[in-house]
Amino acid sequence: MSVTIFEHPLIKHKITLLRDINTGTRDFRTLIEEIATLMGYEALRDLPLEYVELDTPICRTVQPVVSGKKLAIVPILRAGLGMVNGILALVPSARVGHIGLYRDEVTHEPCEYYCKLPENLEKRTIIVLDPMLATGGSAVDAVNLIKKRGGSSIKFMSIIAAPEGLKRLSEAHPDIMIYCGHLDEGLNENCYIVPGLGDAGDRIFGTK
Repeated sequence: MSVTIFEHPLIKHKITLLRDINTGTRDFRTLIEEIATLMGYEALRDLPLEYVELDTPICRTVQPVVSGKKLAIVPILRAGLGMVNGILALVPSARVGHIGLYRDEVTHEPCEYYCKLPENLEKRTIIVLDPMLATGGSAVDAVNLIKKRGGSSIKFMSIIAAPEGLKRLSEAHPDIMIYCGHLDEGLNENCYIVPGLGDAGDRIFGTK
């Protein structure tokens, strides 16, 4: 199991702003993207490289570039969409898939309603995005769907995680790499993260 909990002061600062009930939709959306970029810088440090020939003003040379076509970004709808541009800012050529899951209000378990993924998943590094890792049900199901379609090199990124969700995901998929901006106290009786930041999807898109 590989779990990284970020300690960078900029990530901590921006997460505090996310938590504030007075942070409006526009600022919340911007913060989500900025945090995703900061986290992505570390999470993508092992991206594969390829070498290309080019001309500098001085001479012809061979230099490394990221093999962007080997990367797939897969947000869990809908809150995960808020993190996509933050990762694309680092790797604009990455392919983007989508997994749609919603939480049953009674059982709190995820229900699938959409799955569209890039081709050749077995050849790609796949970054699964969801701002909140609460019960872990959606994360586990999303990784299951990716593995069923051939994906094996998988990283999961969440901005805030509960210990319950982190445990469930890491036990169900000990072979993936997990990156979290902050590990919170736990879940309340409604399975919301405490202290958390509320419903990330509602705050990103300005809905209730």
